[in-house]
Amino acid sequence: MFSRITGIGSFLPGQPVSNDDLARRGIETSDEWIVSRTGIRFRHLAENGETASDLGLQASHRALAAAGLEASDIDLIIVATSTPDFIFPSTACLLQSKLGNQGATAFDVQAVCSGFVYGLTIAEKFIASGSHRRALVVGAEVFSRILDWSDRGTCVLFGDGAGAVVLEASDDRPGILATALHADGAHHGILSVPGSVCGGKVTGDPFLRMDGQAVFKFAVRVLAEVADECCQAAGIAPSDIDWLIPHQANIRILEATARRMKVPMDKVIVTVDRHGNTSAASVPLALDEAVRDGRIRAGQKVMLEGVGGGFTWGAVLVEM
Repeated sequence: MFSRITGIGSFLPGQPVSNDDLARRGIETSDEWIVSRTGIRFRHLAENGETASDLGLQASHRALAAAGLEASDIDLIIVATSTPDFIFPSTACLLQSKLGNQGATAFDVQAVCSGFVYGLTIAEKFIASGSHRRALVVGAEVFSRILDWSDRGTCVLFGDGAGAVVLEASDDRPGILATALHADGAHHGILSVPGSVCGGKVTGDPFLRMDGQAVFKFAVRVLAEVADECCQAAGIAPSDIDWLIPHQANIRILEATARRMKVPMDKVIVTVDRHGNTSAASVPLALDEAVRDGRIRAGQKVMLEGVGGGFTWGAVLVEM
């Protein structure tokens, strides 16, 4: 059994927040400092009380509408998030309730910025097994909740948002051509939120911490390697890819990955300048934008890639 993406949707909360807006809020930074190092000019930030499932709900409605389906048609819901509404129940179950779906399999995936790629791969395996026919895969994040706003090296990088796709069984031709997932927990210390809740109190550090240089070097290497792995599995060359959508971490990682893969930047979808790093939401947000503005068309091959804390990384090669 094959599977194809039949609907895509996304959602960004509130109005864009510029680099100058952050400086006016008292963060010791400037537009020039942020843009020169990251390429980021804007990001969106959720309002107080606005949760990952709220953002995911809006993206899901749009994906379902694009697929011509009702929420009741879905039999698998996977939400990729590192900022869940609660410790439990899962954000997927909360989203299921808000959608009015009853009976679908629903669970979260925690692979940080690789989460959407992990979730899409898992959904494809469920459909390939014959156990499920229509999956809703969502990446939803409110990273603004876990940022130390006194640490200008991290707080300026991230934004909030959600993206979703509907993946349906296809009897005749594959939409997902190849997938590859990897992780190496030995590198957990270079990007983490090393805190937890114990006895009603926060233990450890509840904010995101990152070794930027180590993350850059690791990300560029594994993104190029996993894309090549997917191409080999599908029997195509990297030059056969019509569009590359890497995780939108910063422009330097995108440019370095493209150079390593020998893919020109005009074939790379870039949204990091307007969205910032939205973790598990970044890939579906970029995919939705490029489909809706007409750049990505039916029949084209698109490489989706993620890399994130854990460390985790993966890729999905899709024919649209």
